[in-house]
Amino acid sequence: MSSVISIKKFSKSFGDKTVIKNLSFEVKEGDIFAFLGANGSGKTTTIRALLNIYTSDEGELKIFNEDYSPDLSSKIGYLPEERGLYLNMTVIDTLVYFAQLKGLNKEEALEKSKEFLKLVELESKEKSIIKSLSSGQQQKIQLGVSIIHDPELLILDEPTKGLDPVNRNLLMNIIKEKNRQGKTIIFSTHIMEEAEKVADTVLILNNGNAAEYGDLEDIKEKYNEGKIFVKSTQKLESNNDYTVEKIRKGYVLSPKSKVSSEEILSKLVDSGIKMSLFTPILPTLDDIFIKITK
Repeated sequence: MSSVISIKKFSKSFGDKTVIKNLSFEVKEGDIFAFLGANGSGKTTTIRALLNIYTSDEGELKIFNEDYSPDLSSKIGYLPEERGLYLNMTVIDTLVYFAQLKGLNKEEALEKSKEFLKLVELESKEKSIIKSLSSGQQQKIQLGVSIIHDPELLILDEPTKGLDPVNRNLLMNIIKEKNRQGKTIIFSTHIMEEAEKVADTVLILNNGNAAEYGDLEDIKEKYNEGKIFVKSTQKLESNNDYTVEKIRKGYVLSPKSKVSSEEILSKLVDSGIKMSLFTPILPTLDDIFIKITK
């Protein structure tokens, strides 16, 4: 697959503070790419440099194999970290206005705007003034502005900011649906659980560097310690093959040396241990992020 975004050896400083150091990565066509890091790690700086809001100190930043220019705006949907809505406009006028800026005629813009408001359950707010909306409702409208013109590439900077769990789930479902339609998506977040639900590829920033970058499942396997969860009413104890940690619903077994899960299972069965569950424990993105950044 071709690269929709390509960043090579990108560095950026503000005064004497270096934010990004020699960063390189690609976002492939049709990918959901999660750009991860703590607040202040450089995610927004990278996105703004990619869109030529900031100038880079060093490096090459390409979208669709070219430097960003306004000519690309119809192919890109950008949701910024900070909202850019006109607070005294109505909801419907806001969506129609931005849709027309992206090339839709007025009739198309109105139709798409009404469809979006129905999708995010804000039909009743059509005539409301933006500043009268809650923070979460405003974030939905900002998302609408970003996707109203059906762009090929979505760049979403902290897209679930201000949303409650129900609406976070709604937004992530919209992201997945856009991807099923063939759209490429890059989104930044410091909430690892969000990325784990939808991402194909992840990049974890730490101190301005790419601490991890690649296929999500490959990264999880890299940090897999071989731990196993066992649910049993019988008591399990540490031995030469594994250590045992008792938790509320069962036991966590941590293998020693190169003992395999198959060997552990066989020995448990041979010793007469009855189990209702025996399953590997893969690390979560939270586990990996904490290990990298602690």
